Amino acid sequence: MDKKTMTKVIFIMVAAMAVALLIRGIVLHSKNDKQAQTNVEELPFTEVEPEEKPYSGCIVVVDAGHGGKDPGKVGVNGTLEKDINLEIALLLKDELEGEGITVVLTRYDDSGLYDANSSNKKVQDMRARLLIIEESKADLVVSIHQNSFGDASVRGPQVFYYETSENGANAAELVQNALNEDLEIARPRVQKGNDNYYLLTKCSNVMVIAECGFLSNPEEEALLNDKEYQQRIAEALKRGICEYLESQRVAPMDIKEPEEPVI
Repeated sequence: MDKKTMTKVIFIMVAAMAVALLIRGIVLHSKNDKQAQTNVEELPFTEVEPEEKPYSGCIVVVDAGHGGKDPGKVGVNGTLEKDINLEIALLLKDELEGEGITVVLTRYDDSGLYDANSSNKKVQDMRARLLIIEESKADLVVSIHQNSFGDASVRGPQVFYYETSENGANAAELVQNALNEDLEIARPRVQKGNDNYYLLTKCSNVMVIAECGFLSNPEEEALLNDKEYQQRIAEALKRGICEYLESQRVAPMDIKEPEEPVI
């Protein structure tokens, strides 16, 4: 066999071996894929249950008082109550939703619940808030406000409830205590019954009004504009609300029969 022929034979043998190795590799790869698929199919399926939050199923209405053309109280340095109310309400919404609570807001921005051409915007606004509250079937309603007084030295949060509501008194006490403690109030107040605030008297749900501070006090007005202090208020309100909801796991909620609005 001459040298040229020998070279062709060697080339053919090398090519044949390469093809054989390639075919073997393809076969093994296919076999491994089938085995891997079989192993995956044999793995047991485990459904991951969503984490149950502590107050899932509870409903709370958060009412940011005033809004739109109604500024509410005006602070000694020009702070508008409606703005502080909304900022705290939005923070409180986030806090409550973190606990699994469904939150219904009466307003989401700087607007009133009335028609632009309404002859009595305040009356329409209050009736619209009441309608939202009644339709919510809420376990608790918390209306956010800021206070004002002729004596600029007066300060501190104050919580009101409808004076004949036993559960309202319970909720107000828990919210008042949380605000006093978490905001480190030097001269803490106690919750007060009331029989003339429109929403308190007309609402059939358990409701409290949380006056978070006095805009007539310059130092407290500055605090109420501070984002960190607003967050502390929201967290304190959340604590009081959750403590009330916890108390209702073993005690039923009292319900007033709704009355016809009297303006």
